[in-house]
Amino acid sequence: MLNVKCVSKSFGGLQAVRNVDMTLREGEILGLVGPNGAGKTTLLNMISGVCRPDAGGIYFEEENITRLTLDAICKRGIAKTFQHPRSFPGLSAKEGVLISALYGNGHKPGMKQAQVEAIECLQRVGFPDEKLDCPLGTLNTIDLRKTQLARALASKPKMLLLDEIMTGLTPSEGKEAIKLIRSLRDEGLTILMIEHVMKIIMEVSDRVVVLDQGEKIAEGTPREVAADERVIESYLGEQYHFQEH
Repeated sequence: MLNVKCVSKSFGGLQAVRNVDMTLREGEILGLVGPNGAGKTTLLNMISGVCRPDAGGIYFEEENITRLTLDAICKRGIAKTFQHPRSFPGLSAKEGVLISALYGNGHKPGMKQAQVEAIECLQRVGFPDEKLDCPLGTLNTIDLRKTQLARALASKPKMLLLDEIMTGLTPSEGKEAIKLIRSLRDEGLTILMIEHVMKIIMEVSDRVVVLDQGEKIAEGTPREVAADERVIESYLGEQYHFQEH
């Protein structure tokens, strides 16, 4: 479904991503991990059109999307959440998701139908009903993350790119998030996710790709990656523990 071919990206003198190849099959959950500064978010940003690679190509359903704009990529079925929740602080939670239902895809619902879809998406991710009309600027980080995910779902994507969507969750909230991600996949979504909580990545991912200093150093099933000597060496002294729970 997604084919990333030898992509590279630099910012000034910093090589953020170097010659990374990656594939994602339809209906798969792929975990993307690595230390801070490994290039994970930059890779997701290139796939979603936030920035463009300096070299290499990105193909979605066999179409070259490397040079497409962010909105064109969204309309083709790729939606992304952001590591740091972004919002229009004066809009309500419902209005923030409504914008995506109206303009984030090509099916162009009427206003009444878009409002229904916005509420359904917020409910789908467990957003509190009593906060539907609260300004986004008054919400806590967890609720903002939920509105981000709801906004992504409202664009009716085929593929979700999740950038640390579970950061800050309690253990019980993390378990609910795992159930949600699995259920979204069961409903037909393909998911590429960055996550630092390794227990979540190991439980929910079909495959894992590991980046370090902009390069891919390992790829395989969670069990295979956990046993990879280069991954173990790369993470010595780090907080990431590839252990089975």
